Amino acid sequence: MAPRPGPVTRLGRAARTAPGRLRLAGALLAVLALAFGALTAVQLNSRAAAAERVVGSSQPLSQAAADINRSLADADATAASGFLLAGAEPRAVRERYEQDLRTASQLISEAAARTTASSDLQELLSSLNQKVPVYAGLVESARANNRQGFPLGGAYQRYASEQMRTELLPAAARLSAAQNEVLADDLARARATPWAGYALGLVALLALAWVQLTLFRRTNRVFNIGLLAATASVLAAVLWLTVSATGAGSALERGEREGGAPLRALNAARVDVLTARLAENLHYVSRGSSTTYAKLWSTSTGHLWTRPDGGAPTGTLAQAQALAPADARATVDQALRDYEQWNQRHTAAGALENQGDYQAALDATVTAREADVPNTADASFSSADRQLAQAAVLEEGRFREAALGVDKDLRTAAAGVAALGLVAAAAALGGLGRRLAEYR
Repeated sequence: MAPRPGPVTRLGRAARTAPGRLRLAGALLAVLALAFGALTAVQLNSRAAAAERVVGSSQPLSQAAADINRSLADADATAASGFLLAGAEPRAVRERYEQDLRTASQLISEAAARTTASSDLQELLSSLNQKVPVYAGLVESARANNRQGFPLGGAYQRYASEQMRTELLPAAARLSAAQNEVLADDLARARATPWAGYALGLVALLALAWVQLTLFRRTNRVFNIGLLAATASVLAAVLWLTVSATGAGSALERGEREGGAPLRALNAARVDVLTARLAENLHYVSRGSSTTYAKLWSTSTGHLWTRPDGGAPTGTLAQAQALAPADARATVDQALRDYEQWNQRHTAAGALENQGDYQAALDATVTAREADVPNTADASFSSADRQLAQAAVLEEGRFREAALGVDKDLRTAAAGVAALGLVAAAAALGGLGRRLAEYR
């Protein structure tokens, strides 16, 4: 009894007959169409998942991390303002400090709930969660001693601020940088070009063209309805893929250009503004006995805004101004004018202090007398901070407006391309089936 021929032998025999070649061609075209539809659907769904994470997770977490950093910096600057005002501290100042700490603690808890337990971010969040109450306790000790007129209050306040600047804020900055990296990775995944889908679609189109050309040469029949339908289906799928991928990439790029990048620059500028305000306040808490805070003021303001002779301005505020979209530009410009006024008032207060009038210098910086408030450095700082906060709201809205719905568009395209792949496979088999019927 002769051995049963193997699959390769049977395939070779089939390829030597016209019906066998038609069957092989049909199988090849069906496999290519199905593979193209399936692979493209997988790629588009993967990008849709990344786009969904951008809107629902990575961007909100990135902004939450920036808000933690800003809230802690604002709490420190506000606590120093309250210390300087002592018993005359307005209720609004105290409430702002307490609200900053509540906001930071709430955001830390929410971020921890959405972060993997074993990740490095969880350690940062845990550290922040433990240190915020310690900082608050030091501030309360400073406040209590200050209200009783004990000099120890100033030492407590400076020590609390040192803990904030050397431990809490660096941890918050690392958290923000890490979340920005996650956001950048998700954006890159969502905007990635599905090259494998394009390649397989091109192979499928070339295979369909080759089979139709071969049939025309052997049968002199110009059209095969089934193969034409398969070709049209694959071509429509490639076009749908192109439109959806290009549209998603364009929307996310616009969101990053008009919202994401300007917002990150703005967040950095807001922290620099608050650091400068803290330095200004702590200088008076120490009663000018240390050059540390004058240096901190110079460093933070230099990092915020510098205009070299004959050159373009540099710094975080300059970058925020340059990147701001049209509807936020006026707000950032006003913040810059407020900052310049603040800088002038800071210099004027310093001149009063150099003349030996500490109280006048302090009153020019922060005061509880409502009539004098508009003329203080505090008023200019508050206005600049408020303008930057308004710009941040606008820019975050721009990002969400551009990115929202991208994931749904990509998933719709994935389902459509998969369906067209099935239609192409069925049409190719049907078209070649009609030719096979002629041999029966």
